[in-house]
Amino acid sequence: MQEQLDRMEIKLAELEGKLDAVFQSSEKMRRYFLWALGITVAAILIPLLILPAVLPGFLASQGVGL
Repeated sequence: MQEQLDRMEIKLAELEGKLDAVFQSSEKMRRYFLWALGITVAAILIPLLILPAVLPGFLASQGVGL
């Protein structure tokens, strides 16, 4: 009976270690996705915010009147 408990404790310790590794991996992936989201939003929003300021000057230089 004691041997079974010892084996179960060893197995439980192994599973806890694996669970910790999965948690650390998932936290890294969460941070990667968060950075990717931030970079994507910045790559889309920054040009959209700059476009209204630049577009009239560009069109005026092309001879198109607004």
